[in-house]
Amino acid sequence: MKPSLYEARVHTWGRVSLVLAILMFMSYPLLASFLFGAAPDAGLVFQGLLAVAPVFWVVGAIEAFTFGPMLGSGGAYLGFVTGNLTAMKVPAALRAMQVLGVKPNTPEGEAVSTIAIAASSIVTTLVLLLGMLLLNTLRPVLESDTLAPAFKNVLPALFGGLAVVFVAKNWKIAVAPVVLMLAVFLIQPRLSGAISLLIPVGALVAILAARWLYKSGRL
Repeated sequence: MKPSLYEARVHTWGRVSLVLAILMFMSYPLLASFLFGAAPDAGLVFQGLLAVAPVFWVVGAIEAFTFGPMLGSGGAYLGFVTGNLTAMKVPAALRAMQVLGVKPNTPEGEAVSTIAIAASSIVTTLVLLLGMLLLNTLRPVLESDTLAPAFKNVLPALFGGLAVVFVAKNWKIAVAPVVLMLAVFLIQPRLSGAISLLIPVGALVAILAARWLYKSGRL
């Protein structure tokens, strides 16, 4: 089936934006190293990349397959370029689709997802700009002992609110991933730092559980 003009343009400009983003991310350290004559040792850089790069490659691949169908092509390209999908872009898109009553992987869902991610990106940029301008004024408040617990629970609060909405729709699908994640964290609490990797794993378990429930007539 021949893609529509919209789909063709989304993929064209999406690929262009991803390439430009990668070049911009790489340009600053390369230019800084060239201008200040402070190039890092290649062996040490390779050792550091060997330790962390495979994890990011795996997470990036899993997120592409997990979040892509949720966000649609436009939302996915915009989300991956602006970043912070797990904590900001995906919750914003899912909530917007839920409020407007549209489903993911539909033309309406893609339009809503793209607008929600764009709005989230603009708001995030404005908040960061205000934070930079008011850093000295806000620092005592942000670093206070009263607000410290809140900053440690931003991600659970975001996905907790979404979980209440989506689990209430069909709790049977949520049983398998919830039980799995509880078991993983009880057995190995240190994995709480690998949330970006475990969320796609939980999504895959939920999909497999939903398929089994549907095939067995329980859904």
